Amino acid sequence: MPGSPELLRSVFRRHAAGVAVITAQSGGRPAGFTATSLNSVSADPPMLSFTIGTGASSWPAVRDSDHLGVHILGEHQQDLAGLFARSGADRFGPGTDWAPGPHGVPLLDGVLAWLVCRVVARVPAGAHRVIIAEAVAGDPAGEGRPLLYHQGRFNALRD
Repeated sequence: MPGSPELLRSVFRRHAAGVAVITAQSGGRPAGFTATSLNSVSADPPMLSFTIGTGASSWPAVRDSDHLGVHILGEHQQDLAGLFARSGADRFGPGTDWAPGPHGVPLLDGVLAWLVCRVVARVPAGAHRVIIAEAVAGDPAGEGRPLLYHQGRFNALRD
């Protein structure tokens, strides 16, 4: 098959990915979205990357924020992943437990792990941006097993 958007989507449907929620604070309001593009970039300094479409409702907050929250979701958080993936949803409404963290970053409760990161670069990539950020604080002590995204839906890790 020749290279195309359909080919790329078809191949990546077969790639299981961890599920994260990225959060930011902009203009006194929290914003966030579900991401499956999270990657470790460097251990020293501790850096990661993810992508976001410039048409996404959370893009202005990510574009304008110096610090972001990165939350690794557990298999018990499929509903939360779906909420943050849904366009037009009230992501920080009454059903979402969160609090301001370091640098004012919205931090979600009950996740497997979280990081607060300082944005280092926003690299253009088609209609997206690759965000590169350095971890400045975090907590890896959440309990449970990771949530995965595979074949277009959220899944639990199986032994």
